[in-house]
Amino acid sequence: MPQVIFPAPDHDHKSCTSAALTHAEELCAARSQRLTPMRRQVLETLLASHKPLGAYEIMERLGDHGRPAPITVYRALDFLRDNGLVHRIESRNAFVACVHEHTDSDPVVFLICEHCGAVGEATGSAVAEALKTSCRAAGFAPKSPVIEIAGICSHCRER
Repeated sequence: MPQVIFPAPDHDHKSCTSAALTHAEELCAARSQRLTPMRRQVLETLLASHKPLGAYEIMERLGDHGRPAPITVYRALDFLRDNGLVHRIESRNAFVACVHEHTDSDPVVFLICEHCGAVGEATGSAVAEALKTSCRAAGFAPKSPVIEIAGICSHCRER
């Protein structure tokens, strides 16, 4: 059964942010990498939203700490993306924090709400295996195994 992580509007945001930051710190420590203050601030900015943000939106939100140069934000995003801590939503040219632990080769399915803009992240071993099998059969090595599905989230449908 696929697991979908789609935060409810009234979820315990402080707890989910804290858990994601702890995971990021542990992952960086295990890989002998640094979660620098800028990388952490970019990740915290994305975690605060649950919505995809462009690099310039991130820069604006970081303005309270002094507005960083674009290259600084892009480098932080590259690091976070390379380590599976954020994903790029291609259709929005934006980024979203990854709150689900999965392997780098697992396809990620993003459920993007057209009303509220929230992004849910779904994983499912059956979908992943079917896609991996299809890619192998075609001799294809996916670089960015991401699927984006636009629609209306359950929270917006209930309103």
